[in-house]
Amino acid sequence: MKKTTSQNIVWYAVIVILILMAFSFLNGSNTSPSEVSFSQVVSQIKEGKVDKIVVSRDDSLAITLKDGTQETSQKEQYAPLAQILKDNYGLSVEQITKANIIPLKEEDNFLPQLLIMLLPIILIGGIFLYMMRSAQKTNGTALDFGKSKARLFGGSRVKTTFADVAGAEEAKVELQELVEFLKDPDQFTSMGARIPHGILLVGPPGCGKTLIARAVAGEANVPFFTLSASEFVEMFVGVGASRVRDLFERAKKNSPSIIFIDEIDAVGRQRGTGLGGSHDEREQTLNQVLVEMDGFETNSSVIVIAATNRADILDPALIRPGRFDRQVSIPRPDVKGRAAILKVHVRGKPLSPDADLEAIAKITHGFSGADLENLVNEAAILTVRKQKKDKTIQHITTLELTEALDKVVAGPENRSRVVSDKDKNIITYHESGHALVGHLLPDCDPIYKITNVAHGSALGYTMPLPQEDYLLHSKAQLEAQLASVLAGNAAEKVVYNDVTTGASNDLEKATAIAKNMVMRYGMSGRVGHRVAGSDGHVVFLGRDYAANDDYGGELADQIDQEIKFILDSAYEKAENLLRKNRDRLDNLAQSLLVAETLQGDELQAILGPRTSN
Repeated sequence: MKKTTSQNIVWYAVIVILILMAFSFLNGSNTSPSEVSFSQVVSQIKEGKVDKIVVSRDDSLAITLKDGTQETSQKEQYAPLAQILKDNYGLSVEQITKANIIPLKEEDNFLPQLLIMLLPIILIGGIFLYMMRSAQKTNGTALDFGKSKARLFGGSRVKTTFADVAGAEEAKVELQELVEFLKDPDQFTSMGARIPHGILLVGPPGCGKTLIARAVAGEANVPFFTLSASEFVEMFVGVGASRVRDLFERAKKNSPSIIFIDEIDAVGRQRGTGLGGSHDEREQTLNQVLVEMDGFETNSSVIVIAATNRADILDPALIRPGRFDRQVSIPRPDVKGRAAILKVHVRGKPLSPDADLEAIAKITHGFSGADLENLVNEAAILTVRKQKKDKTIQHITTLELTEALDKVVAGPENRSRVVSDKDKNIITYHESGHALVGHLLPDCDPIYKITNVAHGSALGYTMPLPQEDYLLHSKAQLEAQLASVLAGNAAEKVVYNDVTTGASNDLEKATAIAKNMVMRYGMSGRVGHRVAGSDGHVVFLGRDYAANDDYGGELADQIDQEIKFILDSAYEKAENLLRKNRDRLDNLAQSLLVAETLQGDELQAILGPRTSN
């Protein structure tokens, strides 16, 4: 702000200087008329050279010749010019008339001269007045820094209700108590009950934390203050704490009300050994939040709801009882939740009666509510695009939803990419290797779709179809998954006796799985049942930045060897399966070369029955 004000002052100064230079130039460009004697004027009148003579009250003469020349002179005595010319110089009436003598009243010349003198003063004064008003606004803005930036929505303006929230039934049950308290707090206080001061919504991004907070306000029909935690902190010290005080004061004046703070980890992360020290602006803001939440009266009808996807980094003082007493988990939805969310998002859209939302829910494992909303939106856009070519298309069908899923998962289809026949064959066998090994291993999920058409940055992809939402993964499942991930690279080696760079992403995934098996899950006999290394806390999270890996050189070597052993074993398993089933690999690859995309029953017919290793 200070930089902007300084720039404005510089511009104002430049404008003033330019105006003064312009006036100086204009005044300097008008050359002063030459002064001549009165006798010369008489001679010019006699010769007929004078166009007009303007007589001022001070007896000065402004002469304009017929060639445009400007001259000045002075009368010899206080008498009318015409009389002087006739009596003293013997000019005829005709000559005097042709000279066009014009007497000028003093008032006629006064106003233009006054305007010319006052114009620079008026302009400069106007500029300085504008500068003063701008400075006043700047001062007012500076005073408003301590005001909360929370946006207030009146109870009637919040249209979201629990009917708009799907896939989070347990969370809705927990928050229903808040709604009942806000509607009728006496039934709780009469029993001596204290409603939680704060509710912390915890879950991955896109799972509906903000949506469910709005739904609480809409159900209770109370004022709803919403802001992001990052809006508390500015460059000036003390602003964050001031905004916290102002926010809670506004909420109390409008009680019963709800304060919703999104991404509270921006100010609520653990205090301590961050590089900013223990007295930075963020920690002052956090301290003020703690004080305000502690200062709530027992019967206060102000409830704070906060959302975060990093509850593990919050300060313990913030989540103790009496502040954020209750944590409500909002995980990614299961298959039933995804189906319910899809039904919410297709409202108001022309969905075909034959569209199978349950089938879409099954193949969108791991999708959040935001992901599903984006999926439905992409399907609607795709339908409009098809409608331009075929006017008979009027509804969103399962086909558009599955095509939208491909776009969301792997990127838009890129058929315009030029791929040589050699690369096409390699890509086809690579994807066929993934699919066949995943099909042959019973601990892998069934293969739903395989394609050798480029999507986004991927040259092809294979999509498994989980039979359920797994909460736990066994060692056998992870080993089978590793074999399937490495099977693309193994297929290249089996068919071409060479490997390509196309497996780089597969190797990254496989290495991450093997590393977690050894270092986090205790699935290594040599390393044992222990966790090796920290969980990746970084400095700005307020954790101990001096902490190092908690294992020495010998154990590090064992970890590397064990990771290599797990990866080599998975690769060997994939390669052996492909060599034993080379005919099925060739058959699948040839079918894929022709069809380019195989899925569902057509793919299962080519793969054949699933058998164990």
